This record gives sequence, C-alpha cells and structure tokens, in this order.
Amino acid sequence: MAPKVTVLDYGAGNVRSAVRALEHVGAEVKLSRDPQDIKEADGLLVPGVGAYAAVMDALKASGSLRHLGYRIAGGRATMGICVGHQVFFEAGVEHGVRTEGLGEWPGVVERLPAPVVPHMGWNTVQVPEGSRLFEGIEDERFYFVHSYGVLEWNFDVTQPAMRPPLVTWAEHGAPFIAAVENGSLSATQFHPEKSGDAGAALLKNWMGTF
Repeated sequence: MAPKVTVLDYGAGNVRSAVRALEHVGAEVKLSRDPQDIKEADGLLVPGVGAYAAVMDALKASGSLRHLGYRIAGGRATMGICVGHQVFFEAGVEHGVRTEGLGEWPGVVERLPAPVVPHMGWNTVQVPEGSRLFEGIEDERFYFVHSYGVLEWNFDVTQPAMRPPLVTWAEHGAPFIAAVENGSLSATQFHPEKSGDAGAALLKNWMGTF
C-alpha cells in the first residue's frame, strides 16, 4: 500500500513540484490544510518559500499551527523544506526584524555571510554518521535557493538517554545547517523536489521511516 503524504497547503506558493516529486517515488499525496489530513497522513511535508515572517504569518492564518504541533508532539513523521525547514528553529531575523519560529530546535535564521546571495544552485553536504535521510546518497549534490540560514547549532541534551539530532552541514560564505534529523521530525534547507535523482532518493528514504 502506498504511503499517504499530506503536503501542507497554507499558501506557501508553488508546491506542485513537491507533490509531483512525492508521487514519483510512490506516495499517495494530498495537498491540504484539513486537520484530519494533517493528523491521519503517514507523513506531513511542510513547504516554504519567500520570507520567514510571511511563512509564519501564513501558517498562523491557515489555522495549521495547532494541528502541526499535535502531530510533532505525537511523534508522527513530519518534514520541512526550505523556509519550511527554517521555521522549526527559534526565530528568523530579516532586515533587522526578528520573527519567532516554532522553537523545535535552537538557532536563529540569519542572512548568509557570503559575497553573493542568494545561494542558488547545486552544493555538496557533510552528512553525519547514522543518517537515514542521506543513506546511499551521502556524496550527492542538492539544489539550494536561499539567502538565509542557521549558522550555529547549540543543542543541550537534557536527558542522558535522549539521542541528539543529526545535523547535516553545507557551506556558502560560512557553514550553515543543510538538514536536521530529530526522531520523527526532519527538515532540509535545500529542495529535494528540485534535486533530481538524489532528491528523489532522499524523499524515498524519508518515506522509509514511516
């Protein structure tokens, strides 16, 4: 039976490529903001393009935040991409304005300290040992389009038995977080749906976790 994936439809812009990419790797896909679809999907994909503040405003306006929170708290497979990756951090700062994020992970999204932004095009990533998302594609390149990212990772493990998240890095002007795997919650700064065969393999790996 095909895994059921809901792509969260909160007005994030062009999400059809994400829907097509998931269908290509065998998912049964719904583009929806219906609470039942968010709750019952085997996997939930949170897309995001544009400004951090605008994405947070759209998530709030759509009424999706509460149901997204329930899903994460319940340990159900959830994945963010691009700005959908960024909003899982504490906050984003754009043009001197700080916007609070979902706070699942420490870190502030800030402008990349590079001579040329946006960071647009293919780039390699440094994958940690034990990654499930990148299994078999550790040396591949992925497609990025962004001017902002998280440059530091300071995660305090409060319980000795707790497994710390796995963090994948890339570099443009400075190292930045390219992906996080945190139990049932994952996110990538790059666009798997625009990353050809490597992106398709990553989405398939993600679906293999549920």
